Order: sequence, then C-alpha cells, then structure tokens
Amino acid sequence: MDSLLDFTDKVVLITGAAQGFGKLLSTELAKRGAKLIISDIKAEQVQAVGDSIAASGADVYAMTCNVASSADCKAMVDKALEVFGRVDIAVNNAGIAHNFGTIHEIEEDVMDQQFAVNVKGVQFGMKHQIGQMLSQGGGTILNVSSMAGLGGAPLAGAYAAAKHAVIGLTKTASVEYAKQNIRINAICPFFTLTPMVTNIADSELQKNLGKRAPIGRLAEPEEVVNTMLLMLSPGNTYMTGQCIAVDGGVSAV
Repeated sequence: MDSLLDFTDKVVLITGAAQGFGKLLSTELAKRGAKLIISDIKAEQVQAVGDSIAASGADVYAMTCNVASSADCKAMVDKALEVFGRVDIAVNNAGIAHNFGTIHEIEEDVMDQQFAVNVKGVQFGMKHQIGQMLSQGGGTILNVSSMAGLGGAPLAGAYAAAKHAVIGLTKTASVEYAKQNIRINAICPFFTLTPMVTNIADSELQKNLGKRAPIGRLAEPEEVVNTMLLMLSPGNTYMTGQCIAVDGGVSAV
C-alpha cells in the first residue's frame, strides 16, 4: 500500500456515517487499515454500516450520536478510548440541509436546527476530540463544510450561514492548536449525489445544478471522499487551517 494512504492502526472517529460521505469514507478507511468509531443519529443504519465493515475483517464500533448534544460527542470520544485507547483522526461530517427558500421565508426553527447540528455539532465534536488529542500529543481533524460556506447560496441561506460558521471554527481552531501538533482543515464540496442532495432535488434540478459547474455535472461521492483521504493522510503533515473546495471548477469562475 502507498504510504500516503496507509491508515494502519489509526483510530478514526466519523460522525454522520450512516450514509453519504460518512459511510463511504468509513469503508475506504477500513480498507486502508484504520480502526473506526462511527456514529449517526440513525441507529439502525449506522449499525448496518458497522456490520458491513466488520464483515470485511476491519475493527469498527458503531454507535448512536446526536452531534447537537455535547454529551453525545464526548461519549463518542470516551468510547474510542475504551475500545482503542486513543483518537488519531476525527471527521465531523454529520450535517443537515433544509428545503429551498429565500431569506425572508426562513423560519426560526430552521435556523435553530441548522446551527444546532451543523455548527454546534462541529464545535462540540472538536471540543472533546481536541481535549483528547492534546493529552496524547496531536491528531488530525477534518470538518465537512460546503461551497455554501465559501460564498452565497441562493435559496439555502440558513445552510450557508451554518457552513460559513464551520469555516470560522476550523480556521480559528487550526491556529489555536497548530503548535500542539493538531491539524484542522475543512472540505467544501459542491452539490454531490449523496442523499442530502437527492432527497431535496429531483433529477431535473440536479441536472440544472450541475450546469453551474464548469465540469458540467454534480460530483460523485467518491470524488469528494478521495480528497478527504488525501487531507487526512498521515503523510500530509503541513496542511492546516485550509478550507478546500471540491467543486468542479465553480470557484474558478
């Protein structure tokens, strides 16, 4: 195995692992030797992902976690210590979208949900992950933001606000802990064919959204996850505080 993508015996925490990026990343890291603690609010679905990964011979523990709860995020780190003894890598991937609508149409409960899951979920995750990484001499964290965190996102204002906040948390934390050997970055995908997108956009809308990218289509989940693997690589030791767009060229226009 190429050493750049060798995660042998690295203990990795992944939230939102029942589907989409989290599920695929869990599977790919397991193939590369990682030991996994995976979680999701969808208990049965994340357990099924864990069972599938375990059947391949990988070390994995699946659990329920509501990332909007600091106690649940702490419990995930505690379980990693109980099962594997440390936390080398954490991926704060869990997130939610909302129905399309202009700013004046966004209701208070939508804003509350976006910030509870997409913002607090990242901060709570990092709070407990960083605490452990400080005690063991370092680690790597990847937060999942969005292209909506780098620019305007018409009809998705609450989501954009939350994902901008993820970038603010990422950059701030990266500076605060760089000298403690903790790398913290964010990935910012364009619309990708995960359930988060396919559940709110029919095939015609997906086609129209894809036309916004110079590459002419939406991303496949594998294309985003491949970038995540490179950002998490144990050999990628000098990248921190970066928010990487995986966008088919959208940000180049």
